[in-house]
Amino acid sequence: MLVQIETQTAADNLEAIAAVDGVDGVFIGPSDLAAALGHLGNNRHAEVRHAIEQLCQRAQKANTPIGILATVEADAQAFFEMGFTYIAVASDLGLLRSATDSIVARFKT
Repeated sequence: MLVQIETQTAADNLEAIAAVDGVDGVFIGPSDLAAALGHLGNNRHAEVRHAIEQLCQRAQKANTPIGILATVEADAQAFFEMGFTYIAVASDLGLLRSATDSIVARFKT
């Protein structure tokens, strides 16, 4: 089971959350975390990126797999370099939009 870290409270308690029996890993929702840190719509803000990096390091020390969403290739690469265990590179909404755009384009011609 993966649990999401998307608030300051969750971030503050990462180790305790990871230690709960049955929790196999943690997953950072970068946009929600950014909003919780006061940077709505800006998950690339320096404070947010610093928090993400610290969470990754703390999860590694706790021997807990940690993942994150990164729909931008450069972000995904940066997160791999930080040491993230796994990275979601697309969202359900993004995939749905892409498929819809493709179908619409085919029928417009």
